[in-house]
Amino acid sequence: MNATGVGQIVKVALSLIVFALLWQAACYVFSVPTFLVPAPSDILLRLFEKGGLYLTHTWVTFYETLLGFAFAVLGGCLAAAVIVVVPALRDVIMPLLLIAQIVPKVAIAPILLIWFGYGLAPKVLIAFLIAFFPVVVNTTQGLISVEQELLELGQSLKATRWQIFWKFRVPTALPNLFSGMKIAITLAVIGAVIGEFVGGNRGLGYLIIIANQELDTPLAFAAILVLSVGGIILFWMIEIAERYLVPWSSTGDANIEMARQ
Repeated sequence: MNATGVGQIVKVALSLIVFALLWQAACYVFSVPTFLVPAPSDILLRLFEKGGLYLTHTWVTFYETLLGFAFAVLGGCLAAAVIVVVPALRDVIMPLLLIAQIVPKVAIAPILLIWFGYGLAPKVLIAFLIAFFPVVVNTTQGLISVEQELLELGQSLKATRWQIFWKFRVPTALPNLFSGMKIAITLAVIGAVIGEFVGGNRGLGYLIIIANQELDTPLAFAAILVLSVGGIILFWMIEIAERYLVPWSSTGDANIEMARQ
């Protein structure tokens, strides 16, 4: 990690520390009830007291998240490839995807619970449905944004349609794919929590519901904190993978050089 990256992390850490201190001071000065808005110290104390409980529920939520995200990436890449390879299907598939994205997932979550029960499947499916759309849109945009000169180069080299797809379109689309994945992973977390809100008996979403019912606000805030930190870690993991797997620039010369290798 370079000095710029370390500097950014330090700035973010300092900002969070200052925010937490101001929050703590406001709760103390104005004597805010803990059940209304807990102080950061109360949240951390509850997190320490219930560490084993959070570990169990965190594993469930992020297992659902990663499964839904994995299916979204695989399905999104496949759908994007079909849209690009068979352009006639684009006007058929894209409206259906748009409708599926517009429909509120909270509204269809109870239906999915009726169809698939209260197990793992509906949570993974909701995470998949929410995360699927940005992967499709970004990957499709990347696949069709390849420069015309590259396509003409492939044709002049007698490359097959399949070779052009893998040598030119896929490398061009990888930055877009990772952009979609970074959006999708955050949405997958939301999808898993929505499923747990509606019909879960495990997971951080379920823990938040129970905490709210018992007016244990520090417990709910601690669950939200764990959820946020976990989502940030997943986002950073994808960003790190992008730096290692997509090190090239998006210039046409770089793409031509890769295609010739």
